[in-house]
Amino acid sequence: MTSKHQPSPPRLSASLIVIDGKNRVLMVERNPNSRSFAGAYVFPGGNYDPQQDAPSNMRLTAIRETFEESGVLLVTNTSSLPSPTQAALEAARESIHAQRKTFTSFLADNKLTPNVDSLLPFTQWITPPTIPRRFHTHFFVTFIPASSIDLPADHGLRHLPTPDGGIEVISVRFLKPQDAISEFKAEKIALMPPQFYLLSTLASILQGDGTTVEQMNTIRRLACSSFGGYVINPRPLPEKDEEGLTVLTYEGDESRGGKPGARHRARVRSRKGVMHVVQLERNIDVFADLPAQLGISKL
Repeated sequence: MTSKHQPSPPRLSASLIVIDGKNRVLMVERNPNSRSFAGAYVFPGGNYDPQQDAPSNMRLTAIRETFEESGVLLVTNTSSLPSPTQAALEAARESIHAQRKTFTSFLADNKLTPNVDSLLPFTQWITPPTIPRRFHTHFFVTFIPASSIDLPADHGLRHLPTPDGGIEVISVRFLKPQDAISEFKAEKIALMPPQFYLLSTLASILQGDGTTVEQMNTIRRLACSSFGGYVINPRPLPEKDEEGLTVLTYEGDESRGGKPGARHRARVRSRKGVMHVVQLERNIDVFADLPAQLGISKL
């Protein structure tokens, strides 16, 4: 058992930001009775499972969890076999989640190749040591054509996203990043600090109703920069602010060794044990001003 003063080790997990051709991102609403992130809107994802995933392949974890939670299957059919029917996909989702079937065997049986190379790294987040259930989450980003969510295709996403029957997810939606932030500010949805941070980053890029080549290249350039592999370890300041809110600081903030006046932090409050962002303060350029990181910060 972990002692009172010894933080629990974070579990490896992966989460996937799926961007369609209409500048929308795939988000799932967590079951309000979930042990983790209850009721929050998050990107699909979950824990690395050595029984289901190839060794240390976090991209495969992200693809599997996205399939389990939303029905979105990011694969290529390289054979002459017909793609699985909707009924077969739903049965596979349930069996994989219940550990009656492995994701890798499902792919092999149907001659499907997971599109792991299409996933680009988009930061890593490690839960603060004061939180009992901790995760080291690898975030990835990928693109799908808008038409693939409406029409059958021979490869890639074949069906509209659906929840997993309420096991972990009660609703699934494609949302523009700015619309998700607006709904959060109107208290229609709940967002955790990592999701708010990454949605805010994407909202400044994904403008308009159709994803352009320039927008995709901007996101790819960001993912391939130091931002993509950056490990963020949120840490609260000792005292709450004048409004009684907790201030979570990120690497590069002036309180974490950044330049004087550098702000890389979020003001948050807790609701039912879940942290909700009130305001993101970031005056550093994520393309150029992220501080150098030597390896992974202390867990």
